[in-house]
Amino acid sequence: MSPEEINQGLSYITYGLYIVTTEYEGQKNGMIVNTVFQVTAQPAKVAISVNKQSLTHELISKSRVFAAMPLDESATLPFIGTFGFRTGRTFDKFAKVPFQTGFLGCPIVKEHTLSFLEVEVSQTVDVGTHTLFIGEVKNVGVLNSDGKAMTYDYYHHVIKGKTPAGATHSL
Repeated sequence: MSPEEINQGLSYITYGLYIVTTEYEGQKNGMIVNTVFQVTAQPAKVAISVNKQSLTHELISKSRVFAAMPLDESATLPFIGTFGFRTGRTFDKFAKVPFQTGFLGCPIVKEHTLSFLEVEVSQTVDVGTHTLFIGEVKNVGVLNSDGKAMTYDYYHHVIKGKTPAGATHSL
């Protein structure tokens, strides 16, 4: 099968869009991901998939903590671009974005997000270009109970966003 045929089949898998953040020794970073999922209920564990080339991957690997926040449909393309189209190696993603520091030290983005989970990493799984970080939820909060979670489909068809290089998959 061709990569195009595979991507067409994958395009029907539903995804949300999330900001994943972390902090290590004073350095904060965050990125947009489409892979956050609950693994267990007791204890509550989640997993995320992060590209190994990203600064966020490097910092999570060192800090062993991350926060995940579902994006609200109110998020604009420029806001998404702050976390999705620029590298934190050369750009301060938090310079103009309101955030608070969570219990584990992760930046919690307060704008265009619905809730947050702060997670302590307990396992990693190497899946080639990406790593699955799996961990126990240590802190949660609701930021906007009236919002609606943004899906990858909404991002592509309503916002007209593109998939950046290095994403989990491309459509």
